[in-house]
Amino acid sequence: MNERIVEKLSILADAAKYDVSCSSSGSKRKNADKGLGNAEGMGICHSYTEDGRCVSLLKILLTNHCIFDCAYCVSRRSNDVKRAAFTVQEVVDLTINFYRRNYIEGLFLSSGIFKDPDYTMERLVRIAKKLRTEHRFNGYIHLKAIPGASEELLQEAGLYADRLSVNMELPTEQSLQLLAPDKKQEDVIKPMTYLKDSIIANRDERKALVKAPLFAPAGQSTQLVIGATPESDLQVLQLSDAFYKDLRLKRVYYSGYVPISHDKRLPTIGTPVPIVREHRLYQADWLLRYYGFSVNELLSPDDPFLDMQIDPKLQWALKHLDQFPVDINTADLEVIRRIPGIGIKSAQKIWEARKFRSLTWDHLKQFNIAAGRAKYFLDLKIEGRRRSDYTPDQIRQFIVGTAHSKFAANHSPQLALF
Repeated sequence: MNERIVEKLSILADAAKYDVSCSSSGSKRKNADKGLGNAEGMGICHSYTEDGRCVSLLKILLTNHCIFDCAYCVSRRSNDVKRAAFTVQEVVDLTINFYRRNYIEGLFLSSGIFKDPDYTMERLVRIAKKLRTEHRFNGYIHLKAIPGASEELLQEAGLYADRLSVNMELPTEQSLQLLAPDKKQEDVIKPMTYLKDSIIANRDERKALVKAPLFAPAGQSTQLVIGATPESDLQVLQLSDAFYKDLRLKRVYYSGYVPISHDKRLPTIGTPVPIVREHRLYQADWLLRYYGFSVNELLSPDDPFLDMQIDPKLQWALKHLDQFPVDINTADLEVIRRIPGIGIKSAQKIWEARKFRSLTWDHLKQFNIAAGRAKYFLDLKIEGRRRSDYTPDQIRQFIVGTAHSKFAANHSPQLALF
């Protein structure tokens, strides 16, 4: 690899790190005719950073040149950074060479905007097309769909990419006008809507014609930047919920704003968004998608932020103690899923096991539940007491105190010696 390519890779891989929407779950593209790669099943092997970001893909920008001047973006037009751009063939060669060396399992490709959306999107599509048709690459490809690009280019992109994503970035039109005056929400919603309709149409087509070409089999996703503007968690989750229900997005990703500018419109340098806020939003997002919760159950206009000390399910349970304790042997499955400390799989196992016998506390502990939380919400006599013996504040303190004690024990230099 020559020095110029290495330099470009260093610049454009670093610039891409702020985009967190790079999961490759959901694709079932098979390897055929001895091609390269495989995005089906275990063909994609993930590696994650401590905060959950996927690092298994070659994750780069095509360029960090950009005609836009979004205040929160490191690649914004006014920022004094070193610029670089790959050619179409350079990205293709990098992907193939890295894959053959077993460095990566696929490609995540985004870009700044060269001179207009179509000009940029056309190059992204050409890269994916070359990989698929010339190199018979069947590994995972995630392309950024550029707002403002033509429907023809979006259609072609969907034929070669496993997943497409159009990043909303900021939750409200007011915030976009403040920090990204070149962008409008409608410019992001329009391609999302087109992709939703195309994905649905393709799935219907494939039911009738199995050999019909795939179109974005892993769906579409988006990213929201958290903390650059004052929106509450309630506003963020309301937008995410609308994306899931109305636009059928596969995932919404949350990226805590990283201070990179002295722009007065932005938070002060040195005060990054706590990673725990991202974590709580992902937990709440999971509750919306898999546990049957609504946004209004988790948050309200009077209490619009998630608790940073406890997870959203526990936060909800402490506010709704009238729904507890739960009799694990008679409750509906949906109710069992709402018990703090009991996950989707554990709830299902409990539901199945109780068909054969009445379950006790000793039985429940065998189902991989978080017993320290769950015990306060079950209609069982545990250690001589029932949940009704405690107030919400006491339960909170017991759980938070136990968590802190475990953290201290696991991170104590003295205890680590024994």
